[in-house]
Amino acid sequence: MIENLDLGMVNWARAQFALTAMYHWLFVPLTLGLSWIIAFYHTIYVKTGSEDWKRLTRFWMKLFGINFAIGVATGIILEFEFGTNWSNYSWMVGDIFGAPLALEGIFAFFLEATFFAVMFFGWNRVSKGFHLFSTWMVALGSSLSAVWILVANAWMQYPIGQAFNPDTARFEMQNFFEVAFSPYAVNKFTHATSSSMIVGALFVVSISSWYLLRGRHVLMARRSIMVAATLGLLASIFTIFNGDESAYEIAQVQPMKLAAFEGLYEGETNAGVVAIGLINTAKKVYDNQDPFIGFNLHIPGILSLMANRSFNSYVPGMKDLVYGNTEHNILGTAQKMELGKQAVASLDAYKQARKADDTAAAEVHLAAFNENKEFLGYGYLKKPEEAVPPVALSFNAFHIMVGLGTLFPLLFIGFLYYSFKKTLAEKKWLLGLGTITYILGLIASQSGWVVAEVGRQPWAIQGLLPVTVARTNLSVGTVQTTFAMFLVLFTLLLVAEIAIMVKQVNIGPEED
Repeated sequence: MIENLDLGMVNWARAQFALTAMYHWLFVPLTLGLSWIIAFYHTIYVKTGSEDWKRLTRFWMKLFGINFAIGVATGIILEFEFGTNWSNYSWMVGDIFGAPLALEGIFAFFLEATFFAVMFFGWNRVSKGFHLFSTWMVALGSSLSAVWILVANAWMQYPIGQAFNPDTARFEMQNFFEVAFSPYAVNKFTHATSSSMIVGALFVVSISSWYLLRGRHVLMARRSIMVAATLGLLASIFTIFNGDESAYEIAQVQPMKLAAFEGLYEGETNAGVVAIGLINTAKKVYDNQDPFIGFNLHIPGILSLMANRSFNSYVPGMKDLVYGNTEHNILGTAQKMELGKQAVASLDAYKQARKADDTAAAEVHLAAFNENKEFLGYGYLKKPEEAVPPVALSFNAFHIMVGLGTLFPLLFIGFLYYSFKKTLAEKKWLLGLGTITYILGLIASQSGWVVAEVGRQPWAIQGLLPVTVARTNLSVGTVQTTFAMFLVLFTLLLVAEIAIMVKQVNIGPEED
């Protein structure tokens, strides 16, 4: 199946998908978070009847609409790439992966589309109550859209509720509710949406800080900050606790990812997290180099607590997971590959027996396949070390995300404190920091996505389907050409979006 594998094509297909996903993820968190903040602004307007709150709501709604449109465009291209560059993946898992994406289109997207026009153009055309209801429905639709997309992604990370059909070579859904409500899916959705609320709040804080520094739209900026910083602080606190739960889920189902983003090569009891450290990019899982360059600081026991809810528990390192550890009963990739190759061989023999109408032999080979089918994906790896993801990228992305995520609640507290004291406009240093916080929020959000996706390599479906098998049989040149086209297209869209946003921010909230 992979004898003539072109790794150049695979890597370019990965790069193209990463390009599209990262451009798409520039808009999704802002759309998710800002939609709920706008709903709160709109509610305050309806409750107070204040024209100032109305202008405020319409202003942020306008900026939301610009991002929503670009996000939809990049999202559609992202879904098409499953068919163009990853056709084997689409064939093998379409029965499962397609269901949540279809639900996203049927329920979430149509819900958004139905109420989107009313939210934007319903001012003075429908009742205030129905108009407000439409705004909340757009926010709900945005989150429902995220639900089904993240359910699909969570299944790729933790494939449950499915069974492999040896006759069709496809993974087929057995239990929809297991797929939709797996602990991994629930944690992924809550973490993504709460962090998106932080991004939305930082967006509001950044623009409002810019207004306050220039003495423009002062009342609107102060009110915008009060609501956004409050919601951002609540979301930050939730995200910290939810992030801990996410780490626990990762430790249970993706221990290699956990070890990679902490640079843990050798397993440890009372394992600590890295507070300060520079990862050694030349380090390999099979050599004796130090994982870190120079000084590094670990906080003892915290990683064990995150992974197993016990300070004194053992956390396997990448070396344990690749080569095995009999003392701690850890089956390594090397052993899993042997079982996987047996599964592949049994599957091929089963198909040959079916072609020859040899029912007895087919049953024997099928029974042998079923004994090792959970290791099927490992049978396509060439060497055990392939199971190790890019460690430096995973480590750095994780620590950037955590570091910035620790900063944001402190920032929100500062804005709220000086807002209540009515001295925020005097704190030029805080407002100056506030103007760049949205960029920091995007960096943290992108880093989180890198941790989630790069950390699970080399798998398209964790443990079951490597990306080398999931690809389409295209030439390198074809993928390079479309990569260049998308790079130019997305960059032009981004430049246009920024230009429109800057123009709208310069205009500010308009009078009716």
